[in-house]
Amino acid sequence: MNILLILTSHDKLGNTGEKTGFWLEEFAAPYYVFKDAGVKITLASPLGGQPPLDPKSDDPASQTESTRRFKADAAAQAVLARTLKLAEVLPGDFDAVFYAGGHGPLWDLVEDASSIALIETMLAAGKPVAAVCHAPGVLRYPKKPDGTPVVQGRAVTGFANTEELAGGLTEIVPFLVEDMLRDNGARYSKLADWQAHVVTDGLLITGQNPASSEPAAKALLEIMA
Repeated sequence: MNILLILTSHDKLGNTGEKTGFWLEEFAAPYYVFKDAGVKITLASPLGGQPPLDPKSDDPASQTESTRRFKADAAAQAVLARTLKLAEVLPGDFDAVFYAGGHGPLWDLVEDASSIALIETMLAAGKPVAAVCHAPGVLRYPKKPDGTPVVQGRAVTGFANTEELAGGLTEIVPFLVEDMLRDNGARYSKLADWQAHVVTDGLLITGQNPASSEPAAKALLEIMA
């Protein structure tokens, strides 16, 4: 079993002058769920190489068992530093794909032609796609064979409007994940801010926020069993 774990290459938080990138827990938690299950993990990003880490996800208050494990894992750090270029990976080589969140994906992965094609190809081939927090934003443009959005009529979740508001970034992000999913015809649901919430609908698995990263990864393994 080979899972493609995709991260952002974007490091600018809009016009704020601040940095963004991927959220550490949303990479570390699924990485170790997959690793401990004996799954082969391949990392990719739009630009390849070392993806940018959102500095806020490295704050002491944001640390979890998985992030602490990663910080002590030189081998995992070396793997992260050498992500493949997303445009060069072949969907046929993978059994599933998992998108880690952070604000970065809203600027690059959402618009990335390789990402859009990958999602469409994986789902059409009967292979699952998972995304957590802001990463469900990558579902904005992929279409079903009939031309309708892949999320249309599907139960999904993703970073809530209230969570974005709490972070003070409602006017900074290019779009709100919750609004986009609803606008594309998805049946969106959420729990209270920052509570773990994962929705599985067929081959599509989505998680609401950072706390949803580990259960989303476990949900992906369950439907692949």
